[in-house]
Amino acid sequence: MPLGTLDRTPPPFFRQGPSALTRLIFFSALALFLMVADTRFKWAETLRATLAVVLLPVQRTLAVPIEMAQGGEDYLRGLRAAQAAESAAKAQLAALALRAGRGEQLAAENARLRALLELRAATPVRSQPAEVLYEAADPYSRKVFIDRGSAQGVARGAPVINEAGVLGQVTHVYALTSEVTLLSDKDAAIPVLNVRTQQRAAAFGSREGMELRFTSANADVQVGDVLQTSGLDGVYPPGVPVARVSSVERRVETGFARILLKPEAQADGVRHVLVLEPMSAQLPPRPEPVAEAPQKGERQLKTPRRAGSAP
Repeated sequence: MPLGTLDRTPPPFFRQGPSALTRLIFFSALALFLMVADTRFKWAETLRATLAVVLLPVQRTLAVPIEMAQGGEDYLRGLRAAQAAESAAKAQLAALALRAGRGEQLAAENARLRALLELRAATPVRSQPAEVLYEAADPYSRKVFIDRGSAQGVARGAPVINEAGVLGQVTHVYALTSEVTLLSDKDAAIPVLNVRTQQRAAAFGSREGMELRFTSANADVQVGDVLQTSGLDGVYPPGVPVARVSSVERRVETGFARILLKPEAQADGVRHVLVLEPMSAQLPPRPEPVAEAPQKGERQLKTPRRAGSAP
């Protein structure tokens, strides 16, 4: 093919149109004209409304991921705030419960202390308050230690009571502490008086609490009878509650009755007690025996003197 017949015109992609400056001026003027025309004649308002309606689903679809991200962040932030508020509320509730428990405990303790003060005023013997320190480590005995000893004038055998009745008796005295054997101890014993029948008996400690021993099977003892101290033993003051009859089992074959008692003063949970002075310490001393003078008419026997003895 001869060279003169070739088409040397560039393809459309490489054709050069108006210059860039010309296009900038043209489009700027067109934009300015459209803005002025829209401002003056409002001709593009309908077009904008139509485009807004058409593009609204697209906008909402594109906004879903952003809204989900923002909603998830708000949810996590609210969840953390709720968890923190719940933890604070639980801590505050626990503090209020602890305060309420302490208040109830203090109210009960104040009531017991007021009862002890009234009992101390009504007790005819000298007494002093004491606090229970701890219980003895021996599992086969019922003994507690109090914070009063020989330095405070506590004597061995002193009764220990609270607002409900007799708790026990001091069995060992140390310098600053004392050991108290409770009435429910297996080695404890106390003379009692039945308030209903005025019958005297002896109560002993047992595994069930206390029991009356050496009581005949036909004795007038009923469930619910109240037993108090008689005051004749020289240790306990009279009229202090000791126990209440809980069960009566009459054994005809042995001739004795098995009578179980429930102590009026429960040792579990007791904290403040009164240590009484034994009644024997406040009794007047016994008078010394006086030699009887010989009666008239009685002959006094004279012992014969030995030889060489002084007249």
